[in-house]
Amino acid sequence: ASAVTSIDALESFRSGMIVFQQKARRSLDMVGEEVRRTRQWIQSDQRLHWEGEVRKWKKIYDRAQQELLTARLSEFIDSPSAQQAAVRKSKHALDEAEDKLRRVKAWNRDFDGLTEPLTRTLETLRHFLEHEVPYGIAFLSQAQRTLESYAETTAPSLAPLAAPDTATST
Repeated sequence: ASAVTSIDALESFRSGMIVFQQKARRSLDMVGEEVRRTRQWIQSDQRLHWEGEVRKWKKIYDRAQQELLTARLSEFIDSPSAQQAAVRKSKHALDEAEDKLRRVKAWNRDFDGLTEPLTRTLETLRHFLEHEVPYGIAFLSQAQRTLESYAETTAPSLAPLAAPDTATST
């Protein structure tokens, strides 16, 4: 019988490292994809959306101002309060859209600078997973093979050597 009893523990730990490596790679890939998707969303989708909103509300605001001017000049309208309310509402919406566009442009400008330190850390982890973890897995495999080989060898017999036969020559 052998005193080595942890070969199964080595195999279990090695298997766990392989599973960890695979899951960690997938997680890093997902994070990288989210960063790319978010960059695209800011650079294209949101910028285009808020540029369109600014154009839309600028037209509505200009039209509301024209209607207010027309109402003030008209003899038939006593109080142009509805037109004034439309101007205020459209001006507020235009200001909000312009503010959102400014924020999107700022995020677009600052995005890479803000995310780069974090993505660099993730790349360090990716390097570890791609280069260091395989060495650990290989080391555990070799240790397991060595211990299995050791466990298979039988210890030499420890029976005492037979004493020379003393009865034959007397």
